[in-house]
Amino acid sequence: MARRGASTRGRAKASGKGGADDATGRRGGGRGPGRTEREPVSRQVAGGLAELLPDRERPHGWTLLIDGAPQSHVDLDDPAHLSFAYQRRLGHVIDLAAPPLRPLHVLHLGGGAFTLARYTAATRPRSTQQIVELDAPLVELVRNRLPLDPQARVRVRAADAREGLGRLPDGWADLVIADVFSGARTPAHLTSAEFLTEVRRVLKPEGRYAANLTDGPPLAHLRGQVATAAAVFPELALAADPVVWRGRRFGNAVLLASGLPLPVAEFTRRVASDPHPGRVEHGRALADFTGGAAVVTDAAAKPSPAPPPSVFENP
Repeated sequence: MARRGASTRGRAKASGKGGADDATGRRGGGRGPGRTEREPVSRQVAGGLAELLPDRERPHGWTLLIDGAPQSHVDLDDPAHLSFAYQRRLGHVIDLAAPPLRPLHVLHLGGGAFTLARYTAATRPRSTQQIVELDAPLVELVRNRLPLDPQARVRVRAADAREGLGRLPDGWADLVIADVFSGARTPAHLTSAEFLTEVRRVLKPEGRYAANLTDGPPLAHLRGQVATAAAVFPELALAADPVVWRGRRFGNAVLLASGLPLPVAEFTRRVASDPHPGRVEHGRALADFTGGAAVVTDAAAKPSPAPPPSVFENP
């Protein structure tokens, strides 16, 4: 849920309903209306009114909105281009997950316009990816209007995020990326220690988990999510805009977690060098940030806070 004209947010739906389908995006996407037609498209999907708006600055760029909130940006000619700030930070996570060009096994919880799956396929050819997306009409819209390159190894699985996670074998994934929203909120069952325990089961011992989180003052949800992740993963880092860290604005934060040490120095450098610079905290400073927040369990889990209406206003 970015402000209009901003580059700060992402997805809008819970997890995955759309048929299984192999696809990818190595150098650009497949042929489809998104390449030849430049008129806006709107369609009612499970999560609300979906709109695909052409990017005035990029000939084959499109922005996906749900109920007026920017969710994803895609450039069919350059899938390695990431426009939104939080997606750039998740792109850094993908880049740092292994040496350049090495294929990965990646699970995407939440699909949107498949932006990060396209990015992975473009920057790490031969990667094996699964997208778990609940909103079947949204999946159909994206696949028809913004098709992926049919040579890549991306499967869209019909399931709720946690249900889809439970179907994968132990140690399958190098990377699990969660970018899951129902409306404008992360569903409660994707905020708990039990959920993260399932994530860790699916990860390889050296694998990493990354999540797009949203919160605003007083950052109680974000503190609780960090405390919950710390109960499951020994290594954590959190990236966010300085104004979000200071509790002055509702916005995104990217949580990174692993069972092994993270490339914190390089992640920090890349996040600080972005067009919208962010700040990364880890170690003692991040532990202090939690302020004694309780670990979230399934029994007590709540959805993430709804963003204020001002988040979607023109700046």
